Amino acid sequence: MPQAINLQSTCPKVLVSLGSNATSSLGESEKIIHDAIEYLTEQGLRITKSSRYYSTPCFPVGAGPDFVNAAINVDTDLPPEDLLSALHGVEAHFGRERPSRWAPRTLDLDLIAYGDSVLPNKSVLSHWMDLPLDDQKEVAPDQLILPHPRMHERAFVLIPLADIAPDWCHPILGKTVQELVNDLPDAEKKDIKPYLTP
Repeated sequence: MPQAINLQSTCPKVLVSLGSNATSSLGESEKIIHDAIEYLTEQGLRITKSSRYYSTPCFPVGAGPDFVNAAINVDTDLPPEDLLSALHGVEAHFGRERPSRWAPRTLDLDLIAYGDSVLPNKSVLSHWMDLPLDDQKEVAPDQLILPHPRMHERAFVLIPLADIAPDWCHPILGKTVQELVNDLPDAEKKDIKPYLTP
């Protein structure tokens, strides 16, 4: 009898972070996250895993209301740039506007990782990973950087990711998502809690 083949293991682990901290005519942040995941599947993306929803403090502090955050694992044949374009289209569908960096948003979809791809190259990724916070507030990449250059510093990204991909290994840092969570200071993790519906 032939053995079953796990096709999913041959697919890259595509990780997407979701966040919302601005209500709209489409509803509250939790509903927007839920509806966005459903809409992604309607657009042909197969969601293989979803994290719990988390209540997370706004980053940077004072930039707006607190967030609801989550993470998903996506099975797709789209190349990274096309997937990012599709994610931006979903953000626009849910009323995302970009008046300023880190402004409140109805929906934020970040392509965090595409397997172990390093884009556009290790040197550019390292530059953005090492960028001081003050510079982050002023400049943003004009091209796709993978993995997301700040993911290893952000509890609101890593904690949901640990629900769905604790063993994904950062291709530059050589650490798993769970190890990156463990490395974060407790002060940065203590206010990130599973979201409880009011």
